[in-house]
Amino acid sequence: MQQEISQHDSSQEPSQPLLLTIPQVAKSLGISRAMVYTLLAKNEGPPVIRLGRSVRVSAASLRRWVEEQENEQCLK
Repeated sequence: MQQEISQHDSSQEPSQPLLLTIPQVAKSLGISRAMVYTLLAKNEGPPVIRLGRSVRVSAASLRRWVEEQENEQCLK
């Protein structure tokens, strides 16, 4: 039974981290780190989570933000 539980737990680990660093966000979007920081400074980027001095973006928030950008482009 213990073996079944541990196998079940490992299968639910996400393939992508829950929180992304700014370099990971930049790589995911195919843009530079500087561009990500510029978007964040203008409040035009994805929502961030601050953990002490660290800035992270949740993978789910990044996906939603990209979809929102896509929808805004379609409306123009």
